[in-house]
Order: sequence, then structure tokens, then C-alpha cells
Amino acid sequence: MTAATARTRAIAKALTALLPMAPYADIEAIRRMAGARDMRELPASIAVWLATIAHVRHEHSDYDRLLAEGYDRDAARFFVVDQINETLTRWRATRLLDAEESE
Repeated sequence: MTAATARTRAIAKALTALLPMAPYADIEAIRRMAGARDMRELPASIAVWLATIAHVRHEHSDYDRLLAEGYDRDAARFFVVDQINETLTRWRATRLLDAEESE
């Protein structure tokens, strides 16, 4: 088994464990992000978590709108934690974003 295949399997397993009810389109976007070159050095579970939070922040919250309105990155992130967690809860995620957690 090649390293790429092992990595792909590890990402798939981490996705299934973290997001059992996420929509297919979202899962595929998160899978691509978690498999990106800059995530290679991270364990699959961490890469999937970071990719999930980034995806949900940009696609399912007001984060980008807040940035466009002039909020700085940290303030915008603070204000969308609840929206992110609502999406994760709908997807039956096994982990939620802690407002105090740094990425």
C-alpha cells in the first residue's frame, strides 16, 4: 500500500468518525482540503478537523461577510463560533469548536 493510499484511507476514516451525517458535497470539499499538500505533515484526524472548521467557517457562517464589513479575523471568528457549532451539531459531529480554542 502506498503512502498516498494510506493517507486517503486515514482521512476517510477520520471523516466518518467526525462527521457521520454531513452532506456529501461538504464531505468531498473537506476531504480535498484535508488531503492538500500543506496538511500532509499533520495526522489525518487533525487535518480533517482543521479542514472541517475552515470549510464550515467559509461556507456555512457569516465569517466572510464580517470580514468584508471590516471586522478583523479574530473578531469575525469569535462571532461565528455558534454558527459553526450549529452546523456541526446538524451533522452529528463528535466534536464542537471551543470559543477559546486556537487553531
